[in-house]
This record gives sequence, structure tokens and C-alpha cells, in this order.
Amino acid sequence: MENPEKTNNGKLISSYKCDSRLADVEFALSQRIYQTKSGREQKENDVIAYQIRQSFKPGEITAEEANRLGYELGMRFTKGQHAFVVCTHIDRRHIHSHVIFNSTNLDCTKKFRDFLGSGKAVRRLSDTICIENGYSVIEEPKRRRGLSYNRWQEQQGIADKPSHRDVLRQAIDKALSQKPMDFETLIELLQADNIEIDKRGKSWRLKAAGWKQSARLDSLGEGYSEAELKAALTSGKMPKAKDKINLLIDVQQKLAEGKGGGYSRWAGVFNLKQMAKTYNYLNENNLLSYEELAAKTAAASQRFEELSGRIKSAEKRMAEIAVLKTHIINYAKTREVYVAYRKAGYSKKFAAEHESALLLHKAAKQFFDEAGLKKLPTVKSLQAEYSKLLREKKAAYGEYRQAREEMKEFLTVKANVDNLLEIEDGRNKEKTNQREPKAIR
Repeated sequence: MENPEKTNNGKLISSYKCDSRLADVEFALSQRIYQTKSGREQKENDVIAYQIRQSFKPGEITAEEANRLGYELGMRFTKGQHAFVVCTHIDRRHIHSHVIFNSTNLDCTKKFRDFLGSGKAVRRLSDTICIENGYSVIEEPKRRRGLSYNRWQEQQGIADKPSHRDVLRQAIDKALSQKPMDFETLIELLQADNIEIDKRGKSWRLKAAGWKQSARLDSLGEGYSEAELKAALTSGKMPKAKDKINLLIDVQQKLAEGKGGGYSRWAGVFNLKQMAKTYNYLNENNLLSYEELAAKTAAASQRFEELSGRIKSAEKRMAEIAVLKTHIINYAKTREVYVAYRKAGYSKKFAAEHESALLLHKAAKQFFDEAGLKKLPTVKSLQAEYSKLLREKKAAYGEYRQAREEMKEFLTVKANVDNLLEIEDGRNKEKTNQREPKAIR
């Protein structure tokens, strides 16, 4: 897992409550301490450590960020009760992390036992962390809860075609544009547009032509439930979904990739919607000049980078404290063994019997020497500093997420405006380059 070719020469390795270079030795030692404390004899096939693998969509995340999320996954899954190492690999197209955690807890009194459904629990937690940090998750096609994969793609602005629910929403919008008198007339218009509709219990179910499964009306999002549609018919107002602004699609590029005419028509409508949302955003935020939009985008990006830097700085120091604290504890635990080793005249037999303890002691001493530590800080003072940094990180994180969303919105809007200006500039150049008709004399 710690292969330097895969972890950028070890720069993409982080750890909690252990030294990543000696994690195997520390994990084995804690297992022996557990055996001594509990009096339970360990079997030959007893588990020393467990592994979690967390993968990300290609091109969506940096290796450093993936390592940070892997660390958060390890911390939240073990609740901080087990030491672990996170190794992020960049040798494949998709960045992924291996989280290896000690089966024995920190005070060596309990062991983690794999349980039925642990894989699902890990996946749910990983998905939660990714969603909290703005990264995509895999949606199973047959999954009935949450967004379908096509719907998620559409929201991200990367959809190749509209989802089933998109088609149904478009059909409803089209029927509403004909100003039906009541809900029953709306149903008739949808049926005339080849939308199959039936009512099961209290729920209306719709299915577009060519689709095998139907979708409930109240699953189409805000503004499309029966009550909301009836209210819209009464007031004459169309339902409005609160979708975020997405990047415009380069239709020519997609056509060059082999997309058909149907996709071209859908992408054209999609781009028109995004242009309208972009225009509304500029008006609502009083961004009437390009210079002001560029300045606001730069300011939002700078604010995000400052908060991100503050959090990363805190995390770096917290990781340093965790490693230092671990070495101090290991040094204290193994000091008596090392003293006995010296008294035994550095006996090879003694060294073989106490190999793990001696390795930990030497590693701790080497760490102190490399760090230039003449006087070791107390574990209590390190814990106090760690707690303070953790509080500051949590306080900054809420602001960090808000800043990230604001930055993404500004960047998307600016990219759309840049795209439109580039198109307009290209048209102006075409007009300028056209030959003027010669006068007839």
C-alpha cells in the first residue's frame, strides 16, 4: 500500500495514532498487549488489520484532497478509537485510497469484529462524506431512493441525454403551456402526448413512451406534485424547480464525438435554460458589468483558498501532533524493555524475544533526533493543542463549505458568460472579415 511509485514517494500517506513506517509492527504489538490484558489466546488466522478502499471519479479530485477524505472516512468509521494509515494511489486513471485500520483499539482492551452489512455501512459513510464535500457518488440504476444517475448527470451539466424524469417534467411543462382549465385536462393533454398515466392509491404514476418503469408524480421534484400543479393551474403560474446553474455544453464537440441529432436538439434547449439562469443570476446579484463579475469571482476563489489553506494547515499540524504523541507514548511504553536489553548486554536472544518493542523504541528515538527535540512535550499539552486545532477546524469548515459553493457558482456563471462573449466575438469577426461589395461604375 505504501508503494512510493503509487503514493508520490510517500507524500500521499497519512496516519492516525501510529507511524505509517512502522504501522505493521505497532498493530502486531497492540494485538499482543490485548492478549495480555484480556487473557484471550489469539488464533493463527486472527485479523490484525482491516482495509477500506475509497475510489473517486477520474478528473474530479486532487490526490491530496482524496487523502484528506480517506483520513476523514477512517476517523469517522472507527470513531477515532483505532489507529489507521491512509495511502492514496495515483497509478491508475481513478485516484483511490486504501485505509488500513488496526483491529485492536487504542487502549488495547477491545477488538473490531467485522459485522453483517459492514460494507454497506462503509459505503453510506463514504457517500455522505463525498456529498458533504461536493464530490459525486455512484448511484445504482435500480436504486429507488435519491437521484438517478442520469438526473445526477443532468444536475452536474454532464448528461448525455435527458433522464426519464426530465422527459416527464418537459412533457408537463409543455402541457401547462397550453393553459389547461384544470388538473383533469392536464392529464388528458399528457396522455395525448404519449405519456401513460394511472393512479395507484393516492399516487399518480407516469411513464414516457419507450420506458419500462413508471415514476411517481411527487418524485419529479419541487413544483410537480399534484397539489402544486393544481395550485399552479389555479394561479396560472408555472412550477419552478430550484436547479443550480450548470456549464453550457459544447454542442459541436459532442457532435464530433458521435452524438446524434436528437442530442443536438436537447443540448440546444439545455443551453438556453442555462443561459436564462445565468442571466437571472446576474440580475439578481446586480452584476451588470463583466469587470465586477470577474472581481467577485476572484474574491470568492481567494476566500475559498484562504479557508482551505487554514484547514489544511490545521490538519497538517494535527497529523504532526498525532505522530509525535504516538512516538512519545511508544517510547514510554518500551523504555523499560530497552533498559533491560542494555543490561542484558544487547543479547541477540533478548532482541529476538522483544523485537516489536525494541523497534518501536528505536523508531521513537530516531524520530526525536530527526525533529531536533531535546525536551519532549507532555502528552497533555499535545492533546490540548490538538483539541484547540480541531475546534478551529470545525468552526471554519461550515464557512469553508459555503465559500466553496459560492465559488463554484461564480466560476460557472463566469464560464458561461465567457462562452457567450467568445461566441459573440467570433460572429463579429466573421462580419468584419466579409468582403464588402464592389461599387459598379
